[in-house]
Amino acid sequence: MKPVNWGVLGAANFARQHMARAIHEAEGARLYALATSSAEKAEGFRAFCPDLKVHQSYETLLADPEVEAVYIPLPNHLHVEWTLKAIAAGKHVLTEKPIAMRAGEIDALIAARDASGLLVTEAYMIVHHPQWQRARALIAEGAIGRVLHADAHFSYDNRADPGNIRNRPETGGGSIPDIGVYAYGSVRWATGAEPVRLRSRITRENGVDVFAQVLADMEGPAGGFSYHAMTSMRLPPRQEVVFQGEHGVLRLTAPFNAGLFGEAQVHLFRPGQPDHVERFPGARQYRNQVEAFGATLRGGATYPWSLEDARGTQAMIDSVFASEAPL
Repeated sequence: MKPVNWGVLGAANFARQHMARAIHEAEGARLYALATSSAEKAEGFRAFCPDLKVHQSYETLLADPEVEAVYIPLPNHLHVEWTLKAIAAGKHVLTEKPIAMRAGEIDALIAARDASGLLVTEAYMIVHHPQWQRARALIAEGAIGRVLHADAHFSYDNRADPGNIRNRPETGGGSIPDIGVYAYGSVRWATGAEPVRLRSRITRENGVDVFAQVLADMEGPAGGFSYHAMTSMRLPPRQEVVFQGEHGVLRLTAPFNAGLFGEAQVHLFRPGQPDHVERFPGARQYRNQVEAFGATLRGGATYPWSLEDARGTQAMIDSVFASEAPL
C-alpha cells in the first residue's frame, strides 16, 4: 500500500509531541511536510523527522501536489476556515477537536466533504483506542444490563499559564470545547444515546469556562439513562468514566489521555461474580488514528468517527452553553 503523504498545518506543541510523531511512526503514513515560518519550531519536528519539508505558509503547503492528507492542529477558532481551505485544495483532512465552535458550522464541512469525495473528519482519537472499543462492545452485548446512569469526569489545572490558548476566549478556549468534547462524546459513542433534556452550571474566568457541571437525560437504542459530567481547568488532574447498569458497573481509568494520565483499564463489576479487569498498556491511540485514516483512504475501511458524529457532540456542547442554570 502506497504510504499517505501527510502535511501538518502549524507547529503546535501537541502536534510536535504527539500527532506528528504518530504520523511519522504509523504504518502506511509518511510525515512529509510542515507549514511554519518559525525555523526554531521546525527544528523540533526535524529532530525526529530529518527529511521533513518545511513550507513557510499554510497556503504553500496546501498547494504542494505531494501532500495528500492534511492534519490541522490550529487553535479552535481556525478549524472550520482551514478545513474548508484544505478541502478546496483537494486534500483529505484530519482536524483537531473540536472541529467547529458551533454545530451549524459543521454543515458546511459535511457539504464540502460530500461534494469533493474526500475523507474529512475530526481527530477524535479515543474511538481508536481498544479500551473504548472494548467498553462499547461490553455495553452493546449487555454485560452490565441496560445502562441506567453514566458519569464522566475530566479535569486539569492550567491557571499558571494565562497565555495558553485554552485560557483565551478569542481562540475558542474553555474546558468545554477542550475536554467537554471527550466527556460528552465518549458516552454518546459508547451507548449511541443523545441528550433529550439537559442543564448545566458553569464558572467562568476571563470569558472562558473553567468549570462546568452537566446533568442530562439520555435516550438511546437500549433505552434512557441519567448522565452527569464535570470538566474543569482549575482542579487537580482527574479522568474517569463510569457506566452503571441493571446488573453491574463498567469503569474506565485514564479514558482520555491513556498512557499519559495512567494505564488504560476497563473494570467490570457484577454482583456475585469475580471482578474482571482488562488492561491496555501498549495501545497507542494517536498512531491507531493515523493508521485507521490510511486504511479508509487506501482500502475503503469504515472510519469510526464521522463529521456527523462530531456534529452530534458539538450540538450537545451548544446545549450545555444554552442550558446554563444559576448556582
